[in-house]
Amino acid sequence: MVSAETKSVIDRAKSIYGDKLQTILESQHMHRFVAIEPESGDYFLGDSFDEAVKSARTKYPSRLSYTIRIGHRTAFHI
Repeated sequence: MVSAETKSVIDRAKSIYGDKLQTILESQHMHRFVAIEPESGDYFLGDSFDEAVKSARTKYPSRLSYTIRIGHRTAFHI
């Protein structure tokens, strides 16, 4: 089960992606990863999931971010 805090982070980050980032990132960075820190609105690109997350955690070590693969519905396909 996802905590209320985590759900809030996910919802806000998805909104930022859809409203502000999707068009730009999908035209220039398809298939890369983006970690979105919703309190600041900052985002961090990476060629791997780990790279994007590490960049976000370096700048905001105590905040949660939400990471997706650009142009995909989820970060990973199983």
